[in-house]
Amino acid sequence: MAEENKQQDLQEEAKVEKTTQVEAVADNQEEKKDKVEGAENKIAKATAKTVYGEKKKFQKRAGKRPEKKNEFDQRIIDIARVTRVMKGGKRMSFRACVALGDKNGKIGIGLGKGADVTMAINKAVNKAKKDMVEVPMINETIPHEVYSKFKAAKILFKPAKKGRGVIAGGAVRVILELAGIKNVTSKIFGTNNKVTNANCTLQALRSLKRIETRKDKNENSEKKAKKIEKKVEKKENK
Repeated sequence: MAEENKQQDLQEEAKVEKTTQVEAVADNQEEKKDKVEGAENKIAKATAKTVYGEKKKFQKRAGKRPEKKNEFDQRIIDIARVTRVMKGGKRMSFRACVALGDKNGKIGIGLGKGADVTMAINKAVNKAKKDMVEVPMINETIPHEVYSKFKAAKILFKPAKKGRGVIAGGAVRVILELAGIKNVTSKIFGTNNKVTNANCTLQALRSLKRIETRKDKNENSEKKAKKIEKKVEKKENK
């Protein structure tokens, strides 16, 4: 009996040891699984972050379109503070005269008034865009001599040779440079008011006549010949 009890005790102890070993192994496996899953989750999160970040960057880059550069250069000719007498007193505002040009034959002038300087400039720019003048040029100068009179302003323009430069001052020089005229001589006879001189120069540039060069004549002759050929073809088809 005693020996049987000892054997039973030994068997029970062996079973307990086996169960503890199995539990320990299972715990180790679970810990390993947890560690592996944790590592995988971290890797997945990291990759997700990087992918998301790359996508975000890509979207930002794709969303950013190349900014359109302003076609016209802008120069402020004159800014003045203007007062308007009302029933309650004086009302203050700002007047701005702005010139716009692409330095390739297009020029415009605008006047704008506003409670703020920026507002006045924006109004002037919008007006200048609406009233643009195309200036005919030959060899970076004007095609012929021009004399213009606007209110109290009187200005004379003469063509000049290459390398002579723009001989002008004040508002007249600003407008000629924005128009793209590189060689010209000018003389102001009348007032020194910037706004009237600017309008006078624009009037003079508007009155310039386009002179046909050999290229223009050849192009016109080619166009005429094509028109005549088309007419002849239509008659033959009929």
